[in-house]
Amino acid sequence: MEKTIEYLRKKITIQPELGLILGSGLGGLAEEITDPLYIPYEEIPNFPVSTVEGHVGRLVIGKLAGVPVLTMQGRFHYYEGYDMKTVTFPIRVMQSLGIKKLLVTNAAGGINLDYTAGAIMVITDHINLTGTNPLIGKNMEGYGPRFPDMTYSYTPKYVALAQKKAQELNIEVKTGVYVGLTGPSYETPAEIKFLRIIGGDAVGMSTVPEVIVARHGGMDVLGISCITNMAAGISGEALNHEEVMETANRVRGDFRSLVLAIIPDM
Repeated sequence: MEKTIEYLRKKITIQPELGLILGSGLGGLAEEITDPLYIPYEEIPNFPVSTVEGHVGRLVIGKLAGVPVLTMQGRFHYYEGYDMKTVTFPIRVMQSLGIKKLLVTNAAGGINLDYTAGAIMVITDHINLTGTNPLIGKNMEGYGPRFPDMTYSYTPKYVALAQKKAQELNIEVKTGVYVGLTGPSYETPAEIKFLRIIGGDAVGMSTVPEVIVARHGGMDVLGISCITNMAAGISGEALNHEEVMETANRVRGDFRSLVLAIIPDM
């Protein structure tokens, strides 16, 4: 961590105020950053490398909607073979750099039958079904307590802000509960039925570990899901990653407009 931070401090000339994680097919937002500094993950000491299609794999530092940001154009997943400490390592880096706010985005499957592919969901809560937790092990006292409270994992004022901006832009957004699983296989129809019964509105393979570590370190969090497909058993069609990417590209305009409207007021 010390080597990572030392390397980044020498490169970064501004103080980022907001951390931004861009999920599958949503990395294009990083192209909106002004005066960008691009740092490929493989050049950063001890930093993991993204292996998933749709994840460019670099940090982009600059200003987005006038706000200094540190952006992950591509994230890391448990299913890539990384342990949870590695998956969430970038969040610790953000915290060490003094970043107090996090906007995390993802591509997710719709569980709620009122949703359609292409919907945007502001996350109000999550269910961790990964079977593990990134805080297992010795507690990092410098970041947060042994037993962090997760009552407000997603900051209520940010949820309200996102809803307000969406209404002003005439963009329909849902609010709901995100279920985090490990992947990489998509869920079965029986699993989706179970997730709906326990209160899930959308399902994905990321975000939850990052948010747990963010909250442990005292960060305020806004989460936004792009519902790129309806989950298994709902449409009767087979699922594939190409469909995820295609839908993410289709809703890119609304997603971009909403995020750019939200960021200045976070």
